[in-house]
Amino acid sequence: MRLKLKVAYDGRPYKGWATQVSGNTVQDILEAAIAEVAKKQLRIYASGRTDTGVHAIGQVVHFDAPEGLTMNPFNWMPAVNTKLPATIRVMDCEEVTEDFHARFSAKSKTYTYDLCLAPVLPPLMAGLAWHLPRQLDPESLSQALELMRGEHDFRRFSARRGNETSETDYVRCLSRASLEATELGYRITYTGNGFLYKMARLLTGSAVNVSQGRLRLSDLAEMFESPEDLSHGKPPYCAPSGGLTLDHVAY
Repeated sequence: MRLKLKVAYDGRPYKGWATQVSGNTVQDILEAAIAEVAKKQLRIYASGRTDTGVHAIGQVVHFDAPEGLTMNPFNWMPAVNTKLPATIRVMDCEEVTEDFHARFSAKSKTYTYDLCLAPVLPPLMAGLAWHLPRQLDPESLSQALELMRGEHDFRRFSARRGNETSETDYVRCLSRASLEATELGYRITYTGNGFLYKMARLLTGSAVNVSQGRLRLSDLAEMFESPEDLSHGKPPYCAPSGGLTLDHVAY
């Protein structure tokens, strides 16, 4: 039986999603919890990695339950949650077909990024938003986001992992890059068919720099028009990880 889990986590205590030798990643802790329930070490597969400090309310993973284990999907959720810290929770569990894959079956992902413009960052928002007490121009921010929509080569908005093999590895399509006001600032929402390493944070940092007059909109446009020209480097700012949340994955 293949099980699909929707997982939420506060990224602040962890070294990102993907397993590491040093441990203390969301994947390590979730796999350990599932192993306790299944009485067997099982490998889980996620829709994608999130970096240190990045949060999720809709991460998706799958794994194959051991043969002979008769526990139904409804009971897996509470059983695994009793083995997890309060900062990681399985929010849903369902049986899926054997050809389902959390990563390769995904059609799109949606991330949100929160900006706090209050003069003082409320303590309960620490690590959950980028604090920008210097005011920004929302119109310029929206114009920067508009440039990002559509299909582009995003190589100048990514940090390389070293496994890129062709130019098409950098091409992604953003169907949404939008801005909405919140009580203390703004929320940026990105929906795309895939995201490169640190892409959402580099796009956010670039848009904020435009909104604060530190980067010209025409220079940002040039980065999309000439993605292969790395002579002028990458965008000048990568937004902090704490404001970024994996909202949901569509299949």
